[in-house]
Amino acid sequence: MLWSDPENEPPEDLREAQNMLRRLGLLMALAMVLAMIVIGLR
Repeated sequence: MLWSDPENEPPEDLREAQNMLRRLGLLMALAMVLAMIVIGLR
């Protein structure tokens, strides 16, 4: 990082990867909740 680089500005691909990871985490959490409900109903 150069001193002239803007602070807290990750490159575009890194931002996309972070967004994808965030969505993946949300999907995993939803899947876990659904699985718990299904297991609880049986």
